[in-house]
Amino acid sequence: MSKQLNNSKGDLHSDGVMDAGQLGIPKMTLLGAQHMFAMFGATVLVPALTGLNVSTTLLFAGLCTLLFHFLSKGMVPIFLGSSFAFLAGYWAIAPNGEAHLLPYAGFGVVFAGLVYLIIAAFIKTYGAAKVMRFFPPIVTGPIIIAIGLNLSSIAINSASANWGLALLAIVTIIVCNIWGKGMIQDYSAYSGRNHILCRRRRDGEC
Repeated sequence: MSKQLNNSKGDLHSDGVMDAGQLGIPKMTLLGAQHMFAMFGATVLVPALTGLNVSTTLLFAGLCTLLFHFLSKGMVPIFLGSSFAFLAGYWAIAPNGEAHLLPYAGFGVVFAGLVYLIIAAFIKTYGAAKVMRFFPPIVTGPIIIAIGLNLSSIAINSASANWGLALLAIVTIIVCNIWGKGMIQDYSAYSGRNHILCRRRRDGEC
């Protein structure tokens, strides 16, 4: 694992952390838990929405993550989970998760993977800076917005089950992100989740 660059104290708000071990066990545990909750929800939600098998998705997400860490020699702390970018393609081919149509949608994902390989080859050959010139924020931003708009109806349907909890989570995350200091800001998603769990326990829902 590479050493941390210009960040001997493990401060998340300076130049970034290249070696998570510099943060210490408590911070690593909290950040890892936050990442686990975010990863698990996304990795389970995509197959649930598209009709794919959740267990198979989790299995191959784990195997691919292990393979990625092996090939990258543990230099990039990342989990390879489900991508919401493929939802529109799946829904165009199998809008209701029809089992006999899912293989065709999956074949499209295979070709998307080939595109990833081509882009990776360009980055390897010409360097990331030259390739990323063709993907400025004005290009990537609308794509992220489109993905969010695709998921907005799902978010509204989920929130409608308990608008109080949903608004509590949103407000908590926004407040932590904007006005939080230090680790409070970094744990915004974790804080929002904990507020929900505390409220549900108090109301006797779990």
